Amino acid sequence: MTDLRESTRPAPEVLAAFEAATGFMPVDEGLALYAAALDAARLTGGLPLLEIGTYCGRSAILLAGAARAAGTVALTVDHHRGSEEQQPGWEYHDPTLVDPEIGWMDTLPRFRRTLHRAGLEEHVIALVGRSPQVATVWGGRLALVFIDGGHTDEHATGDYEGWMPHLAEDGLLVIHDVFPDPADGGQAPYRVYLRALAEGFEEVSVTGSLRVLRRGAGQHEGLPESSDRTDG
Repeated sequence: MTDLRESTRPAPEVLAAFEAATGFMPVDEGLALYAAALDAARLTGGLPLLEIGTYCGRSAILLAGAARAAGTVALTVDHHRGSEEQQPGWEYHDPTLVDPEIGWMDTLPRFRRTLHRAGLEEHVIALVGRSPQVATVWGGRLALVFIDGGHTDEHATGDYEGWMPHLAEDGLLVIHDVFPDPADGGQAPYRVYLRALAEGFEEVSVTGSLRVLRRGAGQHEGLPESSDRTDG
């Protein structure tokens, strides 16, 4: 397996913005994500990079930095109402992210401030909605799909099935929170990872709970026709 981190790192200001942002991704996994995004964009001729699960924009900073470096755009998909474990009474709930008027989680304002502070707003298109719905209307191919949304089987599988038809040949699939041992975390991302391997994806790198996989040659049957569109 190739360690992409050796040849590519984000600009110092991008890495500093990532480290300062609200979120859960460790630095080593972030560096691997950035390297994968840059590699995917270059190999596919500058197709867009897609993230599923934006939260407050921590990892989106790295995708935006890679998009800026590669001359493309990063897309982030999230309904911004928080995943299951971020709701009141759960382990990762942050009361400062609750809209005081309606009483629901709303991470969109924090996300926008995060990108603004990082100086990367123009390199990101925020798609506010539920991943399967957005996937059904998306019309182009993607260099990279980063699955980091809901961690139930329903959501993780829906993200995989909804977006894999749009991943270009030689594109990269990145999956976060892959834990082979159930004692370390939920198993839905791990099951999606195993499915991807069984369906012909090739593992590129492993960093903590982050897995980077490449679509295999000839694995693109059934994908939408090639397009340079970056609109949803």
